Amino acid sequence: MTAPAALRVGRYAASAPEASPDVVDAVGRAVLDTVAVAVAARADPVVHALTSTVSQGGAARLWTGGPPVSPEQAALVNGAAGHVLDYDDVTSPLRGHPSIAIIPGLLALAGAEDADGSAVAGAYAVGFEVMLKLAKAMAVPHYAAGWHSTTTIGGIGATVAAARLLRLDAEQIADAIGLFAGQCSGTRENFGTPAKSFQVGAACASAVRSALAARAGVTAGHGALDGPAGFTRLYGGDDGITRRLHDLLDELGAAPGELRTSGLDVKKYPMCYAAHRALDAVLDLRTEQDVNAEDVVRVDVRTSGAALTPLIHHRPATGLEAKFSMEYGMAAALLDGRPRLGSFTDEAVKRPQAQRLLARVQAAESDTPMAPRWAEVSLHLTDGRVLRGRAETLRGSAAAPLTLEELTAKAVDCFEHGGRAPLARPFAAALRRWADRPVRDVLAVLT
Repeated sequence: MTAPAALRVGRYAASAPEASPDVVDAVGRAVLDTVAVAVAARADPVVHALTSTVSQGGAARLWTGGPPVSPEQAALVNGAAGHVLDYDDVTSPLRGHPSIAIIPGLLALAGAEDADGSAVAGAYAVGFEVMLKLAKAMAVPHYAAGWHSTTTIGGIGATVAAARLLRLDAEQIADAIGLFAGQCSGTRENFGTPAKSFQVGAACASAVRSALAARAGVTAGHGALDGPAGFTRLYGGDDGITRRLHDLLDELGAAPGELRTSGLDVKKYPMCYAAHRALDAVLDLRTEQDVNAEDVVRVDVRTSGAALTPLIHHRPATGLEAKFSMEYGMAAALLDGRPRLGSFTDEAVKRPQAQRLLARVQAAESDTPMAPRWAEVSLHLTDGRVLRGRAETLRGSAAAPLTLEELTAKAVDCFEHGGRAPLARPFAAALRRWADRPVRDVLAVLT
C-alpha cells in the first residue's frame, strides 16, 4: 500500500543529503535577491503597519530594521516586505514566487537554531523540491480557480523547508504539513492590494508555526495532502491530481533536482512577471529604433495562452495596481526606459502622459498553449510605421540568468531605494562566503 503523500514527503525531507556547493551558491543568490527586495520596501505602509503589530523579544531579525522579534513574527513582516513590491523571484511551475515563500521562515529560524548557510541552503532545496512536485500536479487548475499559489502550494514547501532546518523526523514533518494545511489560504482577488503581500507574510508565519508546533509534539492527520478531504481534492477538485502527485513524488530526490532543472527566475522589473516578456520586447524596440513615447499612437501586445491572467488592472490608479497592469508596464517602458522602483510610485502612475499612453495599449492572449511562453509587441507610430518585436527567453530567467554583477546591481538599487545603500555590497559579500558561517552573523550586516 502506498504511504500517505505527507509521510512520503516527510521521509524524503528527513533523509535528503546536505546541500552541494552549487546549491549553497544558488540559494545564497536567492537570499540576496529576496532580502534586497524587502529592504527596498522599508518605507512601505504595509511594512510599517505590520511592524507595529509585533512584540520585541526573540532571536529573529527584521530585515527592514528594528529590535529582534520571534521567528514567527519575523517571518510575517519579512515575508510581506519581500513581496509588496512584486520584485521577488518566480518559477513557472508554481505560477508564483518560491523564495519569498521559503526564505523568510528559514532565516527567522536560523538565528534561533544557530544554523549556517549550508543548512539553510539544504532546507531551501528540500522545500523547493516538494513545492515544485505539488505545483506540477495541480498549480494550473488551482491558480485558475482563484487561489494564490505562492501562499498555498508555496506555503507547504515552506513548511517542509522549516521542518528540515529543525531536523524533524519523517512523522513530525508529515504532522507539520497537516498543521499548515489547516491554515492554508490566499486569494487572487487581493492582487494589486496590500493584502497580497500580507497573505504571503501570513503563510510564512504559518509555516514557521506549523514546524515549531510539530517539533513540540502537536500531531496532525497524515492524509492532509491526499486524503478524501486533503489538499489536492479540496484545493484542486480532481482525483486525477492526487494520482499525479503520487507519480511525481516517486521522483523526489532524483538527480539533478528541481532547483537545477526548473530553477529560479529573477525579476529584472518590479512588476508582475507575466508582463516581463512584453517588457523585454518593447524595450528592445525602444532602444534599437530610438522610439520616442510621444510618437506612439497605439501599442498592441499578444501573448501565449493564459499569460494575462494575473494582469487584472487595465486602468491602474496606484503603484500597486500598476504592478498588475500590462497597459501601465508598456507605458512605463516607453516613458522611462527600463522600469525601476521609481516607476511604480503612486505619483508615477498618475502622470498624465502615463495615463494617456496606457489608454493606447491593447493586450490579448492567443489561443496557443501556455507553453512555450512568448510575447509580441507592435508599436504604431505617428509616421505610419509599425515596429514589431518578440520575446521568448526571459533575461534573468533560469534559462538566461543574471550575472552576479547584474544581480548585485539590482540589490544595490533596492538598498538605495530603501535608504540603506552602504549595506548592499557588504551583505552581498557576506553571502558569497556564508556556507559555514552562522546565518545570524550574515544578517548582522544589515544593522
